[in-house]
Amino acid sequence: MAVGYASGKAILFGEHAVVYGQPAIAVPVTQVQARAEVKDVGRGQGITIVARDLGRTYKLSEAPPDDALRTIVVSTLERVRVGQEKDLAITVSSTIPVARGLGSGAAVSTAIVRALLEHFDKWLDSRAISDLVFETEKIHHGNPSGIDNTVIAFEKPVYFVKEGPMEIFWVQRSFLLVIADTGVQSSTKVAVEDVRRAWEKEPIRYEGLFEDIGTIAEMGRQAIEQGDMETMGRLMTENQRLLRLLKVSSPELEGLIGAAQQGGALGAKLSGAGRGGNMIALVTQETCGQVSMMLRLAGAKDVIVTEVG
Repeated sequence: MAVGYASGKAILFGEHAVVYGQPAIAVPVTQVQARAEVKDVGRGQGITIVARDLGRTYKLSEAPPDDALRTIVVSTLERVRVGQEKDLAITVSSTIPVARGLGSGAAVSTAIVRALLEHFDKWLDSRAISDLVFETEKIHHGNPSGIDNTVIAFEKPVYFVKEGPMEIFWVQRSFLLVIADTGVQSSTKVAVEDVRRAWEKEPIRYEGLFEDIGTIAEMGRQAIEQGDMETMGRLMTENQRLLRLLKVSSPELEGLIGAAQQGGALGAKLSGAGRGGNMIALVTQETCGQVSMMLRLAGAKDVIVTEVG
């Protein structure tokens, strides 16, 4: 049996604006992971996909063309020149909450690619894996930026510009993020489409907001590379103000962001598509416990602490 893993991700700066060519920064979240296992089965059984968290078991040959798991299996086998006539059971599970902005879809696809590569004793570099996963992101999100598949495939902090060079960069001083789940599922595809419609109605206004968010992402990278956590926190809070103007926040997110700030967070914002999902707060060792407690008291369904760097 071959096994593949992939971590979740959090966007620090730049969501939504990244779709329009502005930079964004994302980091892996190793406390949550997707897992895929591949094993041979009896002759003539074909390829079966077992999605434990979804309660689904189905034959690859019976899946529709737009099924994301089918797509990643087929494209990976084609990429490494292995035929689809194999007899395999591919089982996937994940501790990454679905539709919460932590990259669950991209992580599951990445784990499947890694498990298949191990099973057939093949190798692809991180760029090739990211490109394969990007095709499934189109199914999940419609018009994805590509940031989820990039940071998850490379497992490093990335400075990302759509259709531009992806840059892995180094963290001068490790920092702590508290990630809190609103418990509200949110469709990235719907949120991205809503922002696009608003941009089409008011292009000048929205392009100005996108540019401001892009500037924050550039400044955020400098702050991270310099180990300036106070500036990073202020930029996160300013990024949230702009995301609010894009109308992708929600009462649940605002409640948790306010609680984090009351607990002493250096900065806080939504992470991902918004309208629900997760928010992130930048904390110190001294304020981590207080912020986590305040978030739970404010109704967070789950709280994760992750160290970056």
